[in-house]
Parts: sequence; structure tokens; C-alpha cells
Amino acid sequence: MSFRSAGAAHFVLACVVVFNADCEDAMPDQVENLLSLLDLEPIEVNLFRGDSPADSWQRVFGGQVIGQALMAAQRTVEDDRHCHSLHAYFIRPGDPKVPIVYEVDRSRDGRSFTTRRVIAIQHGKQIFNMAASFHAFEEGFDHQFPMPDVPGPDDLPSELDMRAAVVDKVPKSMRDRFLRPRPIEQRFVEPPSYFDAEKREPVSHVWFRAVSPIGDDVAQHQCVLAYMSDMTLLDTCIMPHGVSWMDGKVQSASLDHAMWFHRSFKADEWLLYAQDAPSASFARGFNRGNIFTQDGVLVASVTQEGLIRPTGR
Repeated sequence: MSFRSAGAAHFVLACVVVFNADCEDAMPDQVENLLSLLDLEPIEVNLFRGDSPADSWQRVFGGQVIGQALMAAQRTVEDDRHCHSLHAYFIRPGDPKVPIVYEVDRSRDGRSFTTRRVIAIQHGKQIFNMAASFHAFEEGFDHQFPMPDVPGPDDLPSELDMRAAVVDKVPKSMRDRFLRPRPIEQRFVEPPSYFDAEKREPVSHVWFRAVSPIGDDVAQHQCVLAYMSDMTLLDTCIMPHGVSWMDGKVQSASLDHAMWFHRSFKADEWLLYAQDAPSASFARGFNRGNIFTQDGVLVASVTQEGLIRPTGR
């Protein structure tokens, strides 16, 4: 039913599967590893195989499966058409020890739009499914919401500095992973609560980017952004409740994920992820996010519902 683990395991998952980002010597290799992760092996017509990082935690990171499924769909679409929306459901936990098979159904090839459905399979069972629509660029009406007025990434501490400041609270067995290099760099406007969470408004602003150049392939940038979009979104809906993933008081799981690509962007340039969580009820939290370029262009929007089940600890 999910691709996240509970409590401290979610914390380690974020450290291991998402890697880290602030070691300059490791930057190119980490981004190459991420692009390789999203580069699927074709095994038959409409069938592709994806792997997980060798050092993954107990479950596959949801952003990885979204990015790989989008890549599988894109491989069956004409080059001049790119994804404008995707809608996905997480059904079962992903097993990082075995490959994931992606089966693409070519639902429709229309004059302007192309539709695909992707099923992810492990151990003979469906673990994830996604519908995606692709559109050729064309001129039309244009408007957008303004970007929130927040500090820029250059005015914020690096994620590595923030983690280093609290590393003494991390179990020794996890410290290397907590500080390891990642392909995605994040700068938090509102500092995350790794420990001792306090109740706060369910609003979060995070700058993020791939730490080295990706290239000019639009599909590759979309898949990387899809991967990135699952990194912090679910965190937003637990903020009003004074719990953190490390205290073991909440079991979490991504249940679904929807994403719309509005305008062109580069995933290797700074993007602002403005997130909020309008509602939490019945052990589920609903989250929204708008993604802006550094000069204020709204390039993508995201919604996600997740399981946030109190554990009673």
C-alpha cells in the first residue's frame, strides 16, 4: 500500500534512497546515479525494467517509482509530446531487492494528446499504477498565481549544514547515511523538525535542484522533477500535530500522487516548492504543492494524499 516506512525508518529512507547533496566532489556521480536509476531497460514491446539503489532501505522510495513509470510512458510517446499531467496510486510496498517491471498500455494516440497507463509489477503483483497524458506544445491563454515572497536559496543554510548541526542526536549507525552525498540539494525556508517537533502551520517552502547539469532532454527533467516532488510533500500534513518521523509516533505512507507540468523548466536550476496541507482526517493527510522557478514562473503543481496513522507511542 505504500513506498514509505514508518517513523525512524522513513527518516533513514530519506537519507538512503534520496541520497544527499552538498559534497562537491560527489555531485556529478550522484546525479549520474539518479539519471541511471531513471533510465529503464527495455525488455519487450511496452515492457521496461527498473532497478533500485543497492543500498536502499526496506521499501522503495515513491518518487523513484513515479519517475521510472513516467520514463516508461515517455519511451512510447512521440518526441514532440511531453507529459502535462500524471495521476498515480501506490498499492503495495516496493521491494528494493528485486527489479520493478513497468508495463505500458498505449491507451490513445490522438491528434493533440497521447494517453498512457503504466502498471508497476513485482513478485507477480501490481504495486503501483499511473495514468499520464502527453501534449504537443501549442499557444493559448496564459496566467498564473504569483510566487510566495520568501528568502532565496543563497540566503539559506545548506541542508548539509543543518544536518551536521543535529547529527549528535542521530544513532551512530545512521550518521554516515544522514550526511552522505545526494543528487538533490534542498534549502529549507522553514527549518525541518528532525527531532522534538513543535506544532506549526501546515505550510512549507523548500528550494531544490539537481546538483549538477542534467542536459537538454525535456523528458529527463520531468522525470527528475517527478522524483523530487515526493521528497517533502507528505511532511507538511504532520506539522500541526507536533510529531516527527524520528519519534516513532506516526506511521506514514504515500497513497496517491498527481502532478501537472505547466511550463518549461530545468530540474538542475533552483526551484521553489511551496507546499501546504489543507486537511488531515481519518488518518489521512492531504497535501498540495506549487513549483516555481527562481524568477517566479509557475512550472508545475502537485497533490498527494498520504497515510499519517498515530502509533500511540
